[in-house]
Formats: sequence, structure tokens, C-alpha cells
Amino acid sequence: MASSRCFCCFGCGSSKSSSIIGSSVVLLLLLLVSASPVFSSSVNSTTFRPQEEIQKLRRIRYYLKKLNKPALKTIQSPDGDLIDCVPSHLQPAFDHPKLKGQKPLDEPERPKGLDLPNPMEESLQQWRSSGESCPEGTVPIRRTTEADVLRASSMRRFGRKPIRRDSTGGGHEHAVGYVMGDQYYGAKASLNVWAPRVTTPSEFSLSQIWVISGSFGGDDLNTIEAGWQISPELYGDGYPRFFTYWTSDAYQATGCYNLLCSGFIQTNNKIAIGAAISPTSAYNGGQFDISLLVWKDPSHGHWWLQYGSGLLVGYWPSFLFSHLARHASMVQFGGEIVNTRYNRYHTSTQMGSGHFASEGFRRAAYFRNLQVVDWDNNLVPVPNLRVLADHPNCYDIRGGAGGAWGNFFYYGGPGRNVRCP
Repeated sequence: MASSRCFCCFGCGSSKSSSIIGSSVVLLLLLLVSASPVFSSSVNSTTFRPQEEIQKLRRIRYYLKKLNKPALKTIQSPDGDLIDCVPSHLQPAFDHPKLKGQKPLDEPERPKGLDLPNPMEESLQQWRSSGESCPEGTVPIRRTTEADVLRASSMRRFGRKPIRRDSTGGGHEHAVGYVMGDQYYGAKASLNVWAPRVTTPSEFSLSQIWVISGSFGGDDLNTIEAGWQISPELYGDGYPRFFTYWTSDAYQATGCYNLLCSGFIQTNNKIAIGAAISPTSAYNGGQFDISLLVWKDPSHGHWWLQYGSGLLVGYWPSFLFSHLARHASMVQFGGEIVNTRYNRYHTSTQMGSGHFASEGFRRAAYFRNLQVVDWDNNLVPVPNLRVLADHPNCYDIRGGAGGAWGNFFYYGGPGRNVRCP
């Protein structure tokens, strides 16, 4: 790809040198087009316009310069990611007008009744496997690249979910357990991590907790989301990655994945949001899960996120939201996929392990120990859990309760099959 120096030279100096340099830039852009299937498909469908592509790359580089903050240290992950150790006060959250000049808050009061999970059962992250770590006072941030942005449908939608108007529209399909009808101040669960197959780059497969308020089908939906996902368009590979999301207007103009916009404030130097999780569960083999807790700090009203054995990842400031500034009215746990109906058939993108709930432990994906946080900051078992699969022949769910798992369910499926054409 042409360097910024070449772009500055384009059009400068003598007409002969301008012509040579201009030809070089066009040649490099043509090579980029031929090397990138995503870029190629978007350009070849219309007339190739070198000046427009040059301007596009300039805009992307300007955007990346603002997004990727100066790092004190950079760690190369085995999966190819670069993890930048950024001073905590320089992270993207503090670009927000209401946060400029501030620093992350101290740890809040945690919910009462919180039991720490067994560390032996946990999945961590690939970038930690080298033994490298980020210094105190910094936060690990996955570096965003030009290739990441070029894979997106547009720069405006980069880092954002496709708009989801309701639980069944827009090609989104779900298998979830949920509670509603009360005021909720948080949610907690442990979910095992898999590497389901995603069949086209514009689809994804995820498993997460949703903390929700507002109305489905309207423009006032507020959500806080955390879990693991596989999204080739967003990350460029098929690894399951720890992610977060938020929106205050039904996925339209506010919110984003991870730290790709100002909003979520990270406080931990051990977890990189958007980084690959390892190890993952195997069919009839070892099962590895992550424990996630989202709760509203009773003192300041912010929504905090905990990962694994007590690691506080950070928080969403309450001012980001309208309805969630007070409390949630619904909590969901479970899986979601996008079905683009490529070639007019239902997608073969898998949810969870890619196997139906009836196959049970070590074969199907699960959520266990489902809890919510009440008005007095107590963690309590989920009351009256309901389960719903909106396309049960493609992905299903089966709930249960009792024993060390408390409230739990198995969920998932293969997508396209004889009963899901």
C-alpha cells in the first residue's frame, strides 16, 4: 500500500514526476484491489476511480491516527493481532466531550453474594500466552488496521452492528433465555466458548449477555452487551473473541463494538477487548468457559463489567444512556447469528457449538448459573426464566435448573439442515 509520503508527493513537483508518481499510486491501488477480495468486489462492481480511492485511504488513515492511541509498549499476539499498551487516560473513551480531562474511576462496590469462579475452568486470551503483559497504568487495546476498516460495508458503519429492529428482523436469529417484568440492575452467567463456523464474511455468530431497556421496534432501545463472537468482517478471521457493545438508540447512530468509539472506559491491564479467547471447548472434549458480570454501581450509577475471576474490565458511564441511566427492564442470555440467505438458502453459520441443545454437556453450548442483580445490589438466581428460539429447526434451546449449575440452558445448532432449508 502506498505510504503517506507518496500521497503527499502526488501532484507535486514537475508534471513529469507527478505523472510517474501518480502512475505508481494507481498501480499500487490496483495491486491492493487484486489482493483484497473484499476491496475487489466493492470496486469492480463500478468504474475504478483512482482519485476517489486515494481520498478514501487518506480518510481511513486519518481515522486510524485518531483511533489508535500512542502506546508505551506493543505486544505481538500469536494470532497476528498487535496489542498496544496505551496510558489509561489516553484511551478512546476520553475523546468524548463529557469525559475529556478525566481519569478512570476507582473500583466500585461489587454485588453481594458474588462467588468467584474456579480459575481452572476459564479461558483467557491468546495475546497473554507469550508471558508479555501491559504495564500498570496502561490498558491493552487491539490495534485497528486499514484492512479492518476496508472490510466494513462503509466507514460510517465500521465497528457497529447491523440495525436490529426487533428480535426476529434483519436476518438476526436467536436462541435465548430471558427475564422481564421487573427492574434489573445487572446480570451474571458463565458460558462455554466455542469456535462455530461462519460461512460468509458479512455474517457473525455470538454468545452474550444483553442488559436492555427501552422498546424493541422503536428508536429508544438501550442495550449493554458482552460475550464472545466470531465476526470475519470485523476481525478478519474465525477466532472467538471477547467483545462488548452498547447503544442508546437501537443501533442507529450511538455505540459500537469494544473501544471503536468513545464510551466504554477500560480500567484493567490484563484483558484486551476484541482479542481472541483461548482455549476453546471441543466436541466430546474439554469444556472452557468465561464468567461475565454486568452490574450498576449503586454509588455512581455507572454499569461495570467483570470478566472471569474478579477482573474488572471497566465501565459504561451512565450518561451514555437514557433508560439504562436508571435500570434495565429485561435481561437476555444466549446466542445470535446473522443469516444473509446467501444463494437464497438459509445460512450454514453455526451457533454455539454447531449442535442442538438436545446433545447436552460436552456437545452443545451452555449458559450456567444465571443470575440477576436486584435493587439492593444482591446477586439472585434468575426468577421465572423463559426460553425462546425464533428459528428452532435451525437453532434451539433447552432450559433446566438444579445442582451446582443453578439455572442453566443448552442452546445452538448447525443452521441449514433438512429441517432448515
